Amino acid sequence: MIVDCHTHIRSLDEADISEHLAAAETVDACVVLATLDGERDRVNQTLAEYVGRHGDRMVGFAVVDPTEDRIDDKSLVALTETLGLKGFVLYCSMSGFHPTHSRAMRFYEAVREAGKPIFFHNGSHSLKASAILEYTQPYLLDEVARTLPDLKIILGNMGVPFVEQTLAMVGKHDCVFADLTIRPSKVWQTYNIVVAAHERGVMDKLLFGSGFPLSNAGECIETLLGFNMLLSDTKLPTVPRGSIRNVIERDSLELLGIEHSQIKRQEHRAQPAGQERSED
Repeated sequence: MIVDCHTHIRSLDEADISEHLAAAETVDACVVLATLDGERDRVNQTLAEYVGRHGDRMVGFAVVDPTEDRIDDKSLVALTETLGLKGFVLYCSMSGFHPTHSRAMRFYEAVREAGKPIFFHNGSHSLKASAILEYTQPYLLDEVARTLPDLKIILGNMGVPFVEQTLAMVGKHDCVFADLTIRPSKVWQTYNIVVAAHERGVMDKLLFGSGFPLSNAGECIETLLGFNMLLSDTKLPTVPRGSIRNVIERDSLELLGIEHSQIKRQEHRAQPAGQERSED
């Protein structure tokens, strides 16, 4: 099962919807992360309506700023149960709050109790000038992971430009994962990230992502599976193709504890003939 754990949709106009739907056809399921483009309640509502129309292959993550938003049990229920969003995405560097702000820590505790994952979209391949670079550093989440060791955390974009910190974090904490979103045009950067993860022994903690609309899943898969071939005439180290395929084919939804119709279909197909559960 191929899950693209990192996509965005700019708007719900016809062109953007068509492009996102076409990209989603190349994978079994995708996570759609809410953006910072607009008032958060409206953005989350709009996202919920979109993924709700395509619930067989999409799950949505709500955008939250815990330093400004009123976060309590009622609001979490509204986002997860009422709107049907399956997790949360935070933009600490762009929103301008420290990842361990006291209100953020209370939010993480509430999310942990709700059993939902958090995607930290702090690092980026193209940070804006207004982003606070200090807050993109993955090691700042070490306190969060130590305090709440069973909170599922995804470090977006491999924590670029702080990839080594990301690898240290995923190697240190059982419930911290990294989103292997790459830029297909940056083959050398991709090579160094994947080789570093392989040498660290943390390939099993990487989740496949495309970063759509900046890239698409097909291009990213082709780049990941093919970069070893570009080095065939060199003495540079390679990464076993099977390890890379495991990242691409990893069921990120199940790993993150997200119930989804794709998982249920996979489980149903895996049942031996005659073992299907009868309906009540």
